[in-house]
Amino acid sequence: MSQQVDWTVLARTCPSRTSLARIANKWTAMIVTVLADNHLRFTDIRTALDGISGKVLTETLRDLERDGLVERKAYAEVPPRVEYRLTPLGHTLYGPLRTLVDWAELHIPEVLAAREHYDGQHA
Repeated sequence: MSQQVDWTVLARTCPSRTSLARIANKWTAMIVTVLADNHLRFTDIRTALDGISGKVLTETLRDLERDGLVERKAYAEVPPRVEYRLTPLGHTLYGPLRTLVDWAELHIPEVLAAREHYDGQHA
């Protein structure tokens, strides 16, 4: 008889913490958003994500691939071609992350005003 595991991100030893940390990474949200409806090459992803370095993009794509969220497909062509796409599991993450992206874009005027107010009181 198998034992039911009680995963809780609040427990120090729970492996879901590493998944949450990966998902909460700013580049993860942007990569998942860019790949939502696309199969893209590395350079296309990098072009779409203004400000990401090649090193960070490579590391993040590898982490997402390891977690089963992104699939890397290499084609036997000359020159070599590699494309990235979301896996079915990655697509389940797109909705919640898209909601966060929408929230950030919608509420940035309020956030900027709050920062200005805070900075003015703590200068």
